[in-house]
Amino acid sequence: ASRRRSSAPRLMASRRAGAKTYEQVGLAAWQATEKVNAELFTLTYGAIVRQVLADYEDCVPEANAKLDAMGRSIGGRLIEEFNAKNEQQRCVDFRDTCETIAGVALRMFLGVGGHCADWNADHTSCLVVMETNPLADFVELPERYRDLSYGQMLCGVIVGALEQVQTRATCEWEKDALRGGDGFAMRVTLVGQIDTPYPFDD
Repeated sequence: ASRRRSSAPRLMASRRAGAKTYEQVGLAAWQATEKVNAELFTLTYGAIVRQVLADYEDCVPEANAKLDAMGRSIGGRLIEEFNAKNEQQRCVDFRDTCETIAGVALRMFLGVGGHCADWNADHTSCLVVMETNPLADFVELPERYRDLSYGQMLCGVIVGALEQVQTRATCEWEKDALRGGDGFAMRVTLVGQIDTPYPFDD
């Protein structure tokens, strides 16, 4: 019979055990990454959101779900690039993983800094606070889109990437300046580890 085992998060770029700080690793990754024109990137994302809204005939809940699903697919691919470009040791726990997302991944892929805040007592939930959100530049949501989670694709990216390292989590915007919030912050919560089949029989 086959066995199943749980895998600890394998996201790279941990600062533990004397490694560089998250910010240092993030800046190094950003400097080594090929840059895309920021305005073009923002406008391209906006065009994607508009197309999704058109495809779902302005049904905001369905558009939110589609953006999330698109993000999960992207995150599942980005994790390989992230790990390939970071040679730091692997994360040791969920807190380390979230700090890596905030301090390294956001900088590497979006060029913005972030930090974790508002941890719960057992360190299974926190806010990933972004210094700024380039996806939202030049954006104002009309009243009919007041419930649109414009940056939902980014939440999906985080969930999709974590699934690839055997970590099941949820991610949602807790603060969204486009909907009246004071800045941009995502609530990331650990649901559990994903068991993977053990490849050998006993």
